[in-house]
Amino acid sequence: MQLVKILEVSLVSYLIGSIPTGYIAGRLCGKDLRQEGSGNIGATNVVRVLGKKWGYPVFVVDFLKGALAIVLAWTFFNEASESQRELVGLIAAVAAILGHNFPIWLNFKGGKGVATTAGVILTLFPWQVFLIALVGWNIVFFTTRFVSLASLVTAVLIPIICFILFWFGKIGPIFLWTGFGICALIIWRHRSNLSRLMAGTESRFSKGAKEKNLSHPPKMSS
Repeated sequence: MQLVKILEVSLVSYLIGSIPTGYIAGRLCGKDLRQEGSGNIGATNVVRVLGKKWGYPVFVVDFLKGALAIVLAWTFFNEASESQRELVGLIAAVAAILGHNFPIWLNFKGGKGVATTAGVILTLFPWQVFLIALVGWNIVFFTTRFVSLASLVTAVLIPIICFILFWFGKIGPIFLWTGFGICALIIWRHRSNLSRLMAGTESRFSKGAKEKNLSHPPKMSS
């Protein structure tokens, strides 16, 4: 594979990931999400501040950013071998997640990468990883109403599932290490939420769509 083409894929994927969907939604509503709610531009804060009619589409677009980056990378390397396409897909995936977390347009202060990572997992990883992660997220969230805890548990599940698949020869080591990397990045991006969870001060996400319906509105994962 040509290094120049790989760099081009990385750049394009990063720029796709760095599209600040939540920030744009906020601006369309006359708000700067960096100054509202948790101060994060992720879908959770969009739901809190703007409501579900904005938050859910933002999640979908952020999800699609991860998938689109991979599909474009595969198209760019359509004549490469299967192993090369896997590698290029992983490079595009990581670049897109980093773009979402650290968008150049907002001084590298973006979301926490959960939605974009979900798009990456569904598109690139074996279906078992996405399915188990999705089930795990929903169980934790609907049991506790903590978005951050659900995201953290899911982050831990990803490398565990990858390790099992690797052990049985279903995936190669590059997927395993990418799974560990994704886990580490999500945990690091949620480090403030983790501290609040341990201190018992993290906010639960209520059934209401907006900030006024939260039990502790100032702090929530995005």
